[in-house]
Amino acid sequence: MPVALVLIASTPAFAAELLPADKPIHEVVDHHINAGLKTEKLKPAPQVNDANLARRLTLDLVGRIPAVSEVRTFVSSPESDKRTKLIDGFIGTPEFVDHQAVRFEVFITGGNGNIRKYLTTAFQENRGWDSMTRDILLAKESDPVQKEALAFLKGRLKDTDQLTNDVSVIFFGINVSCTKCHDHPLVDGWTQDHFYGMKSFFNRSFDSGGFVGEKEFGRVEYTTTAGEKRQAPLMFLTGTVVDEPEGHEPSKDEQKKLEAKYKELAKKKEAPPEPKYSRRAKLLEIALKPGEDHFFAKSIVNRVWHQLIGQGLVMPLDQMHSENPPSHPELMDWLARDLVSHNYDLRRLIRGIAMSQAYSRSSQWAAADRPAPETFAVGVVRPLTPWQYSRSLGLAATDPRQFAGEIKPDELLKRITGAANAGNASLFEEPGENFQISADEALLFSNSDRIAGSYLRGGLFGYLKTIEDSSKLIDEASWSILSRAPDAEERKLLVTHLDARKDRRDQALQQLIWAMLSGTEFRFNY
Repeated sequence: MPVALVLIASTPAFAAELLPADKPIHEVVDHHINAGLKTEKLKPAPQVNDANLARRLTLDLVGRIPAVSEVRTFVSSPESDKRTKLIDGFIGTPEFVDHQAVRFEVFITGGNGNIRKYLTTAFQENRGWDSMTRDILLAKESDPVQKEALAFLKGRLKDTDQLTNDVSVIFFGINVSCTKCHDHPLVDGWTQDHFYGMKSFFNRSFDSGGFVGEKEFGRVEYTTTAGEKRQAPLMFLTGTVVDEPEGHEPSKDEQKKLEAKYKELAKKKEAPPEPKYSRRAKLLEIALKPGEDHFFAKSIVNRVWHQLIGQGLVMPLDQMHSENPPSHPELMDWLARDLVSHNYDLRRLIRGIAMSQAYSRSSQWAAADRPAPETFAVGVVRPLTPWQYSRSLGLAATDPRQFAGEIKPDELLKRITGAANAGNASLFEEPGENFQISADEALLFSNSDRIAGSYLRGGLFGYLKTIEDSSKLIDEASWSILSRAPDAEERKLLVTHLDARKDRRDQALQQLIWAMLSGTEFRFNY
């Protein structure tokens, strides 16, 4: 019997001794993070101010900076529950749906597969993560909604090894690629059986003229490092082996006839028949079974935490194994248990984390030695995604008078995704670890007529031209672009810049807008 791969806890599922299930998510988060800080004798960074919080929440929940009216209303509001109202006001809106669909498409496909239409529908309907995963891995071509999710499989069927590892990484937080050739040298129990056991769930799946088919036959055989030839068991990452129903393995001649049948159906543009027994369906059945579901639940908890906080409870995200435990194991267990018990509701998870003090800590650290990121003592500075950056540029460069008073998020979305801003997200890099602004991006802001036309000569420029008082102009520019009031030093410097160039004020004003839009403060979520 293969040795089971231990995940990130010593038990096969979630730890038994956890905080009560009825506690709010944000209270549980802060309980465990603060306990860790106390153990490390760390005083955390203070909470961000209201303007910073409004900007951070708006970027994370709907993928843009706040409109001037939104951030000013939030800052000036005396209500004690204004944070809750801001979060709840965004969650479920078209902007929230669009942003989450984009973020999850990048996470699932790396941006190389168009499943956004499916994800948009899924987030609109608030489908659970388990339901989304079933659709992505088991979608039926005949279902118009599920069909949109098939791009994930279709793009990977020609390379079963890659499909095996992608599914393991994306849905279970485990990179099994290193066990393809040998047992893992550093992780006990992480063996070749885990790679080939997972591969066995996919080896019968194939591309049939653009349709996803699954054969009734097919085995996975491999050679161990000792030279022993083995037939791989149908085995999940926990080490659980699936007993398949007895079936007839066709002879080579019978296999040839079946292959010919599939080719004929492909020529006719007809879908192949569904198998009586689906190995892919069996994978989802075992992966979501109580006692086995900790891989699945903890992986998505870690991904969402990383997306909102900038540092996973486990890092790297695809190394959730026994030799790489989470920074806060009880918190991970509680969040995973809560997610499962609430039908894998991602909105609930996102909301809970966003409500926590851990989420809203300042990214500024006064002392010389910055705490380790896994303590969550200080906020993480995160580069904007291309989607966030292009939409924020579009909003910042718009005449803020368009958003005076109350405006519905879906109406705001339409206004900032018009022709002037269309396609600009493709100009920017999707950030990875150790992100640095590229030379291409820097040159783009210096030399591109497209950027100048979209952002430097737009509605904001036209509005600011009407303001004669330089100090008031600086106020309006700072609120529109940086989502905050300028400090005294900034005001003095920028007023001096404008007043020294009265003979070419338009040029000076464009330089001011350019400096704010291309600066690091605008480029990052901090």
